[in-house]
Amino acid sequence: MAAETKFASNVRDLSNATGVDAGFQFEFYCERCQDRWRTAFKPYRSAQAGGWLQKGASLFGGILGNAGSVLDSMAEAGWHSARDGAFREAVEDGKRHFNRCGNCHDYVCAQCFDGANGLCFDCAPNVRVAITQARARGEVASASERANDEGQRRGLGHDVRQDMQLVCPQCSTETHGAKFCPECGFRMAQKVQCRACPAMLEPGTKFCTECGQRQA
Repeated sequence: MAAETKFASNVRDLSNATGVDAGFQFEFYCERCQDRWRTAFKPYRSAQAGGWLQKGASLFGGILGNAGSVLDSMAEAGWHSARDGAFREAVEDGKRHFNRCGNCHDYVCAQCFDGANGLCFDCAPNVRVAITQARARGEVASASERANDEGQRRGLGHDVRQDMQLVCPQCSTETHGAKFCPECGFRMAQKVQCRACPAMLEPGTKFCTECGQRQA
């Protein structure tokens, strides 16, 4: 019973107690990768019979509806015991599709289970997978470091002192520092450096506001 209780933790009951589609079905899932497996549908004939009579009553009325109600009551009374029996069978079927880890006691599918050691791959990671993962992490780390060095080298070629308009003041389009708006063609107000000193000046400035040098 303890095994059944534990195994029930990774199951979803899809059973239906009433109607023409009454029956038992259960869905189990791997507690590692979440892949799912369903048992075959097992009809609950008692409830199905009542469901068919109820359908007939909607067409013919009268005694069929009363008979369907009686069968529904009888089926409802026997539902729980029938469901328990179907569940026990489902658990046994599920145990043939899943493996219980000897360490964490989770039920996992064959793809997540190391049969030689009786452990799931969370408790006993696959060595080849671990090697591949570590190699990939190292490759990413090394490439990232080289890319960072290349980015710093490229950054030396940018003029970081010059202010740039990133949004067009006329149509509000993003310009990304372009000299002209890509949407309306408006000329952006790009500052220029003084001929004689490091000061940045607005376009059209005739004399530097820092050193007084004539610009044009």
